[in-house]
Amino acid sequence: MSQPFRGEGAHYRAELWPGLDLRLVDGDHILARSDRLLETVSSAVYGGGRGRADHFVNRKVPLSYNERDPVLDLGAMIRGRGYPSTSTVGLLTAAKLTHASVVEAAGDRFNALCISTAGIGNAARAGAERPVFAAYAAGTINTFIFIDGHLTEAAMVGALITATEAKAAALQDLDVLDPLDGRTATGTTTDSVVVAVSQSGRFEATHAYCGAATSIGNLLGRMVYDTVHESVRTSGEK
Repeated sequence: MSQPFRGEGAHYRAELWPGLDLRLVDGDHILARSDRLLETVSSAVYGGGRGRADHFVNRKVPLSYNERDPVLDLGAMIRGRGYPSTSTVGLLTAAKLTHASVVEAAGDRFNALCISTAGIGNAARAGAERPVFAAYAAGTINTFIFIDGHLTEAAMVGALITATEAKAAALQDLDVLDPLDGRTATGTTTDSVVVAVSQSGRFEATHAYCGAATSIGNLLGRMVYDTVHESVRTSGEK
């Protein structure tokens, strides 16, 4: 686990997945780029749902961000940077990109990389009554999970669930509270998760499930927990 963009670092090349690299571009966004199209499922602002992508953007915006059409706004930024509009997944965040936490791991017939950016300025507890809003606000805890392996569609959705549970566990252990009622926060009001899978057959196995008791779900959960924990824990540091 590391924070490769703190200090002078602006590039991270995956050791277990040579075709995947991460860059902090002009302090404006983190770009993850794959040398092949990956199968995706996500809650992303741009390119969300199911799809295929080889570019993944985590764009920093100010806390005051209040675009009427964030999809249009992020799409314009993606095209302006020359990224492929049809194979890019994009998120927004007000958290520090320099404090992104990255971890890689070799698992049971898969390899994975997880990167999270996190701040807790709008921490919230799911299931608690609260004021609501119709407009989109910038995401505060964003997680990308890249899996080199073969997963069923159900397992990919399961990875989203496991990642969300792991994020909530990290916030619980950090004693992050919902300021409205003082109970433990389960996230923030605008978090996003992206799962991207190579669907490579080189491991000669298909993962059908991704719950916390499966080999793949357990490892992914720990990776999300560790990266969210580190990013939140250091968010107040320079």
